[in-house]
Amino acid sequence: MIQSSALASRAAMAALGLLLAFGGAQAAELGKAAPEAVGLSSERLSRLDGLVQSYIDGHQIPGAVVSVVRKGKAAYLKSFGLQDAEAKVPMATDTIFRIASMTKPITTVAAMILYEEGKFQLDDPLSRYIPEFKEPKVIVTDADGKTSLVPANREITIRDLLSHTSGISYRFWARKPLVDAYRDAGISDGLSPTDGTIGDQVKRLAKLPLLNQPGEAFEYGLNTDVLGYLIEVVSGQTLDTFITARVLDPLDMKDTAFHLPDAKKARLSALYAMDKDAGYVRAGDSPTAWDQLIFAPDVPVSTRKSFLSGGAGLTSTIGDYSRFLQMLLNGGELDGKRLISRKTVDLMTTNQIGDHHPSDSLPAFLGKFGSGFGLGFGIQSGVNQMGLGSDGEYTWAGIFFTRFYVDPKEDMFIVMMAQRILGNPEIEEKIHTLSYQAIID
Repeated sequence: MIQSSALASRAAMAALGLLLAFGGAQAAELGKAAPEAVGLSSERLSRLDGLVQSYIDGHQIPGAVVSVVRKGKAAYLKSFGLQDAEAKVPMATDTIFRIASMTKPITTVAAMILYEEGKFQLDDPLSRYIPEFKEPKVIVTDADGKTSLVPANREITIRDLLSHTSGISYRFWARKPLVDAYRDAGISDGLSPTDGTIGDQVKRLAKLPLLNQPGEAFEYGLNTDVLGYLIEVVSGQTLDTFITARVLDPLDMKDTAFHLPDAKKARLSALYAMDKDAGYVRAGDSPTAWDQLIFAPDVPVSTRKSFLSGGAGLTSTIGDYSRFLQMLLNGGELDGKRLISRKTVDLMTTNQIGDHHPSDSLPAFLGKFGSGFGLGFGIQSGVNQMGLGSDGEYTWAGIFFTRFYVDPKEDMFIVMMAQRILGNPEIEEKIHTLSYQAIID
């Protein structure tokens, strides 16, 4: 039970933070429009209100923010419930969320900027830039369950990292015995405060075996963390410095960062977990271990600031992330500032993994994200698994319950953000459906 003094203190911090925030520079927002002006029905979009509120009333989540943007304008942007249920702090459209794996598309764009500058080729061997990855080994298990190591058929390429086909996995859900090797080597998934730098971890990771032969199969893993270190090596800058200068600042994403300044801490949503009896419960301040999954709410405010997870480390707001998605929908540019070319966006959002269906190697919390994978995104292609939607739609999510969908054919994207570890794919999919049923043009 949280003591009343703690509640008062947290509420006071929230009030102070809001005052400081209003006194500083405000993040730019996309323009707004009446739904009918962009081919959406106000009445039909309003169904989202009851949907989201029903999950709050059902104690599935304390609060959320949802946005539907079409033709460059926000036709729907609403906050629901509470960002801190114990302190009774209302959710706001500028609440800051731990976006976890929604960091990956931002890191991927940063890498593609360097690709466009000729700093590397997609099919370059990774060991050319990170020598520790030279001559990787692959772990194999025979019919009797006995494991052994065999040389990889080829080296890991940068394209393998971008498409999650390198054979690198995640500690929190890797198959045994690889999960034991990750644990023993102190490999972090970036979801709890971590000592050292991402370079330190990547060099340890490079000594461990791969789960699959490079290029053989989709395996969701620490690929984008390795990509983040590659950015550091190639650019000569730390990952946060490069991403801020080349992605966040040009897009005016003032509320997106690896670590929050004191003035913004009160805007950070509390983090919750599910409890079968109580619904959601607040996550403890110290790291929580669910088998190999270790997470903690305080990564954005931790004093350990040197570990920069390119796969899971950023916090953001729905307004900031909407600017990032609009840049992609615009073919790589926003407000006259071009980050990458239209052809690069086309490449990133084209299926790169052939018939290696990614849902076979993804945990259930990611839901129906598509039938392929590009460079940083799940891609909807072929048979439509999500019901309403479009061929070529792309999407990704974060383990702390954030999700986006981008549809170039409809010139539309959807973003929802909440803060509950592992989330609820049903909510995401229903938000997707109710957004699409509102199209009337």
